[in-house]
Amino acid sequence: MSTASNRTAFVTGGSRGIGAAIVKRLAADGSDVAFTYASDKKSADQLVEEIQKSGKKAFAIQADSVSAEAVAAAVEQAVTHFGRLDILVNNAGIAIWGNASEMPLEDFDKMVNINVRAPFVAIKAASKHLKSGGRIVNIGSINANRMPFERGGVYSMTKAAIQGMTRGFARDFGPLGITINNIQPGPVNTDMNAETGDFAEYLKTFIAVGRYGKGEEIAAMVSYLTGPDSGYVNGSSLDIDGGFGS
Repeated sequence: MSTASNRTAFVTGGSRGIGAAIVKRLAADGSDVAFTYASDKKSADQLVEEIQKSGKKAFAIQADSVSAEAVAAAVEQAVTHFGRLDILVNNAGIAIWGNASEMPLEDFDKMVNINVRAPFVAIKAASKHLKSGGRIVNIGSINANRMPFERGGVYSMTKAAIQGMTRGFARDFGPLGITINNIQPGPVNTDMNAETGDFAEYLKTFIAVGRYGKGEEIAAMVSYLTGPDSGYVNGSSLDIDGGFGS
């Protein structure tokens, strides 16, 4: 039996990278999937077509996670389109590097809005529709625990906030039969964080397995956390980082 058969999922930032891998995996597990994209309509349309060819339904929604109103509206669009919501995956996020003396306040605000406020807004909107057996998965970062290079303090802070949000909301949702968990990837090969180049080679020195992760590996963890065997996993932050900094 597929892990998420006949359910509906909503994924933020799902048109490429880790998000696209999550969308594909949830569809392969049996879910119809709605997902947001900020601006890359071509990639979003291609992903919808790919999912539909596999026999499941997909729905792409243009919504920039910097806007709380757009995020909340996107959740409602997904529910209207599919008629229900069983899985929420907060994947959208950004990283802007800078130390405390140089980072413009608008960059700080943008990171907080996308990496912290948007997941909260999505959770708040989804909470009206999720029922017992529902699943919420946040995509955080191993940098919440370990930041081994300079200029990453604000990014690290936003991902640590996701840890706290996950732990706290587990108390709120647990009695309702809904779980919420946080996945903390290490470096993952995407078009925005390629596994080649000087910075990548530097990061690999911190990774015990000596390589970047794959989006499909993160998606596999999402599959488990949204499936029937994970009902006793709640409020957890699960590292999937190849031994980053071990």
